[in-house]
Amino acid sequence: MTPRPLTVDDLPGLLDVQRACYGDEYVESAEVFTRRLASPAQCSLVLEDGGRVCAYLAAYDSRLGKVTPLHGDFEAVPQADTLYLHDMAVLPRLAGRGLARALLDPLWQQATARGLRQSALVSVQGSQGFWERHGYAAQPLHDAAQSQRLAAYGAGAVYMVRGLNFP
Repeated sequence: MTPRPLTVDDLPGLLDVQRACYGDEYVESAEVFTRRLASPAQCSLVLEDGGRVCAYLAAYDSRLGKVTPLHGDFEAVPQADTLYLHDMAVLPRLAGRGLARALLDPLWQQATARGLRQSALVSVQGSQGFWERHGYAAQPLHDAAQSQRLAAYGAGAVYMVRGLNFP
């Protein structure tokens, strides 16, 4: 499977993957994703299996320390320095087959080529160990507004960062 850019035509399949992976509080609507796809900063990818979306990674260029709210838009920022991974999901029946890495590697490479220095995300639903295995580490937020955005993800949400030169 080769990743390709996420398009509006992929949204029904993306929503199917979300429903298979998340509880109701984390499912984001087609309207939210349509707005995100319109952002000039977005660089989201999708994988297909048999012509159907089986995994996706919603991402965009941002700034270190900036948390995207759940159900929020991908806001273009001047002088982006960070690849922000907002959401990645793989159909459970395909877990363990390297699909996450197939999405992550090209985005990290592209971000490095654009001059970004790090990648950041919010770990939810007990995924911190997964992200640590991919080189991310918890990082405190020092801005009250960003801490409030993080808290909206619920108990156990952790802001994490990794350098893009990490293997």
